[in-house]
Amino acid sequence: MNTNPIPRRDFIKATGALGLGLGAWSRLAVATDSKQNAQLPNIIVYISDDHGVLFAEPYGNQEIHTPNLQQLADEGTTFNQAFCVSPCCGPSRSAMFTGLWPAKNGAEPNHMRPKPGLQGLPGVLKSLGYETAAIGKVTHGGWEPMYEFDFFVGPRSGKKDLEDASKYLANRDASKPLCLFFGAHFPHTPWVENTEYDSDKLTMPPTLVDTPVMREEHAKYCSSVTATDTLLGDFRELVNKHVPGEQLFIYTSDHGAQFPFAKWDLYDAGIRVPFIGVWPGHLQPGTTSEATICLPDLLPTLIELSGGEVPEGLDGQSFAGVLTGEKTTHRECSFATQSGDSDCNVYPSRSLRTRDWKYILNLHPEFQHHTFITRYVKEDAGQVYWKTWLEAAKTDPTAAAIVQRHTIRPAEELYDLNADPHELHNLATDPEHAERLANMRAELREWMASQGDNETVFGRPLLIGEPVTLLTTKQVQDALPKQKRRNI
Repeated sequence: MNTNPIPRRDFIKATGALGLGLGAWSRLAVATDSKQNAQLPNIIVYISDDHGVLFAEPYGNQEIHTPNLQQLADEGTTFNQAFCVSPCCGPSRSAMFTGLWPAKNGAEPNHMRPKPGLQGLPGVLKSLGYETAAIGKVTHGGWEPMYEFDFFVGPRSGKKDLEDASKYLANRDASKPLCLFFGAHFPHTPWVENTEYDSDKLTMPPTLVDTPVMREEHAKYCSSVTATDTLLGDFRELVNKHVPGEQLFIYTSDHGAQFPFAKWDLYDAGIRVPFIGVWPGHLQPGTTSEATICLPDLLPTLIELSGGEVPEGLDGQSFAGVLTGEKTTHRECSFATQSGDSDCNVYPSRSLRTRDWKYILNLHPEFQHHTFITRYVKEDAGQVYWKTWLEAAKTDPTAAAIVQRHTIRPAEELYDLNADPHELHNLATDPEHAERLANMRAELREWMASQGDNETVFGRPLLIGEPVTLLTTKQVQDALPKQKRRNI
């Protein structure tokens, strides 16, 4: 692998004492000549929106139709322990593109852009010789310009994003190495109409209240997952036609599905993401990896694979050794944060996940826990089925317990992920696990301090006992940060 290191003294001089001046990377990265360009792999990253890891054939769901994802898995490596760092769009994607967790890059609540001066992944790869492009929903919030993509368009939807990709790929100089991010809106809400599934026969996660309407909406989500899979197949065909040479193709998502206990939550249904890589000659076909990786690791990984030196000061850690077969492990644990999303979701929480255990710290258990599902007036955000949950809870103790667990939460949660993969049984008050709880609490608190996490509350919370009111689009917009307000 080609490497041309950046002298440490030059990096410190250019980036300042904190070592976080990412805008300087393009000036520091080493330029590549045409011979080096020919040795750089093309990098293609397909990002689905809200794709929960368990809704895919390669991850064990035999009821859902994702043949193109299965084809990817058959051709390459499926990462079973991949995680985002925040279960909502903006913070997750900003962390991926900057290599920094939300408290450091500034994009803590949804719809807040990163701090000025952070360049991130596209600009660094440009300086290493790549042409960079973003098509569809890639960075969230229309923030592609701040990352200095050579080309960007969208997001639009499905076939239109594919048409944009087709026009771009057909007209670019294919002799230059390409780094292309393609962002599919599927399976984000509003979900497509169900044309694929019998809603009565689908197995629903045990975290959901089983009502007829919930089953119909669950089937719509599954159809939307199949829609992103179909788009993936069409996109790969297009890429293979127009992008010659060596190619690293990655499929992933920003976070989990827009269901209760998933998106906007730190349970695995919210933070564990699909991550499948195909790289002929490097990744063995039909293999799996148990290495723990996080989306911010993508930035330093691609820099290293492209022959650059990864600067210090990043939270992301290169797992290039895993991709090249030199290593089988990466991180010992992963951290995640949720800081809010307008007034619909004001419930800050933090988590620490090891291979076998999850610890969640809810910073304000006196707040009611809500999301767009439970507070946004638009039916397709979740109200259409949440109302049936509330009705079922009046007579069904199981439904009542699920609604209560969603809305009122303790200060601390502890889960044995091997015995309880859906995180249904909180062990935080079990004396048998008191030492483990204390150790994980201390480790998470130490990490939060290292991040400069101020535990900021973004938005107006509902306290326990206050009446629940639904918020209009205007009220949601008014509660967002005074920056780019898109992708509601």
